Parts: sequence; structure tokens; C-alpha cells
Amino acid sequence: MPGGLTFRPSANIAEMRESATIAVSQRARALKAAGREIIDLGAGEPDFETPEPIREAAKAALDRGATRYTAVDGILPLREAIAGAANAAWQGTDRVTPAEVVVSTGSKQSLFNACMVLFGPGDEVLVPTPSWTSYYEMVGLARATAVEVHGDPARGFKVDPERLSRHATPRTRGVMLNSPSNPTGAVYSREELRAILDLAASRGWWVISDEIYVRITYDGTAAGALDVAERRDNLVVVNGVAKAYAMTGWRIGWTVSPLPVAKAMTALQSHTTSNATTVAQHAALAALTLGDPVERAVRAMVDEFRARRDAALPILRAAEGLTVLPPEGAFYFYVRAPGAGSVPDAGSVFATLLLEEEGVAVVPGLAFRTPDWIRISYAAERSQVLDACRRVVRATEAMVAR
Repeated sequence: MPGGLTFRPSANIAEMRESATIAVSQRARALKAAGREIIDLGAGEPDFETPEPIREAAKAALDRGATRYTAVDGILPLREAIAGAANAAWQGTDRVTPAEVVVSTGSKQSLFNACMVLFGPGDEVLVPTPSWTSYYEMVGLARATAVEVHGDPARGFKVDPERLSRHATPRTRGVMLNSPSNPTGAVYSREELRAILDLAASRGWWVISDEIYVRITYDGTAAGALDVAERRDNLVVVNGVAKAYAMTGWRIGWTVSPLPVAKAMTALQSHTTSNATTVAQHAALAALTLGDPVERAVRAMVDEFRARRDAALPILRAAEGLTVLPPEGAFYFYVRAPGAGSVPDAGSVFATLLLEEEGVAVVPGLAFRTPDWIRISYAAERSQVLDACRRVVRATEAMVAR
């Protein structure tokens, strides 16, 4: 429009990039709408229904009038349940209280809240890489600098105190942890996690521990930060109901943190979203407190993820030119793309080929700051996952033969 105002992004978002995982899903949907048959293995979302007891509890809450504002930090029974679960892990004498719990609109908002109140201009935050794409953007939105700490592919890209220390400076303010990991599926052992927490405590760093996948593991129970920490005055634990209970659309996450941090996050949230959706909070309360009816559904979901992993992994490993990290948790294969090391941004090149020629949507590793890799989600019906993996192999063999 002549004479109209030209939009220029503010300095707050000038460096921000669109979520690559969401962009892949949007492109897959567009191709489906155009009539293409697409197997979407890009989404980080369980393909299961929310367990029926949780849905029924939500309906009952609606009938009781759960439609109004709640306290900004969430309904007390839900915060009590979260604090109770935290205390079951934490063995310190300073018991976690409901006042140290802040319920938010998904674990993504919880992570954002934590970054905004802990970090600021001049701060550096160590981010084990590859990591979920939004960590880097959230740290940037807080006007801090995300420092990539690349792990060893032979160890599932996990980092250790030596690698973290090598990237630390006097400006280092914190470290982001994620176990089980998105995108690699790696799980930190109790000893590995404790060593990193000990380092952070000795250096005076904040630790944000994203444990959204902690219930989805295949070789025993994954340790959370509260299971192994010697102290928690520098610790913010983030979790939610999205992955373990197949409740992505309900948008409920939370933090467990020291009281001053919880108060600061509550104040921030009071000026952004206020409380998380009331009926969804009651659904989350049911997920955490109904016991065996819900736990059976969780176990069945994890068992099916394990079966998909075990069936698909040999297919991918049979392809010459592919390196596949065996996931110990979450529901992703992290795969080194053919051409890596010789083709610039090999992961994006291969992901584009898979989508346009084979009808398989995956996320290029550039989203996770590792451009030679791709992420394949197996949160889809088993036959689709296996079909897609065969297409990945076919595309790989065609590229290698060229």
C-alpha cells in the first residue's frame, strides 16, 4: 500500500528463525492437500490418543465448571501432585513445595519462562548440540548467547564435563540439558548426569533440565536431575504431559525450581499468558494421579515405540552410506545423511529428496545445528514407519550409486 508503514522486525526477534520441525510438517500437509501420498515422520508428537480416563476426567471437570481463570501458577492440586512426584525423586532435606511449581502452557513456555528470568545480555548458555531447535532461539530471545557444545556421535552426541568446560568462559551463566534427547534419543546415565550437575554447581551455573521424554525409555528408567543432584538451588526441572501421556494439544507443562525463580516466572507469566487452560490443568491432574488405568496406557505406548524401533533399526542399518544412532529413549532415529562430508548441508539435501521423490517427511539436521544429519520420527503407525524406512534406504542406495 503506497505510503504505508514498512515492517521491520524489532531487535527482539531479528535473529529468530521459524521452527524447522513445524515448517516440515506444514510442507508435508501442503503436499497431502495437493493429492500426494506423504508419510510424515517429521512431527515430534505421539500418534496415540490421550488415555480415556484422562479424557473422562476432563469432561467431568467441565461439568463441574472448570472454565474460569485459575491462579497464574496453576491449580493447587496439580502443583501438589507435581511437587509430590519431585519429592519422590529428590532425597534432600529441603522438600519441594507447591509454591516452587509453576504450571504453564506446555513445556515450551516453561523453558521460555526459565530462559527469560535466568539469562540476559552478556550471558552465555552452553547448549549440548544437536539439541531441540527452540533452545537456541529461546536463549537468543532472552538476549543471551547460545554456545554450541557438540557431543561425540559415537556416544549419541552426549557431552561431558570436559567438553562443557572447554567451551565455558567467565560469561557462562548456564547449561541446557535434555535427557532423553531430542533429536538423538540418547539417554544420560546417572553417573553422566551427576558429573554435569556437579560441574555446574562448582561453577555457579544454572541448569535447565528438560525431561519431557523421561518416561519414554527402552532400557530401564531414565534418571532425572532430581534423582542425582546433590543440590537444587541452581536447578530448574522442566516437564509436562505432552509426550508421556499423548497430550500434546492439551498444552500443559511445568517447572520445579527454587522459590525466587518460581516467583519470577509466575510474574512473567502473569503478563504473557496468565494461567494455562483450566480444563487442561484438570486433565493433567488426572494423568498424574489416576494411577494404574493411565499407567497401563503409558506402558502400552512405550512398548509399541520399542517395537517400532526394533523393527525399523535393522532396515536402516542395512543401507550402505547411512549411519544410524540407536535411540535409548524418545522416538527418533538420528541418521547421518549420504553425502555427509562432501555435500554442503547434506541433511537438507537428503531431506528434500526424500520428501519430493519418496514422499517421506523428515527434519533436516540443520535445525539442530548438525547439517549432515536428519531426524526420523517413528511416532506413526508401524507399517508406515517401516515403509518409510525402506524408502529412505532406496533413496540412499540411489544416491550412493550415482
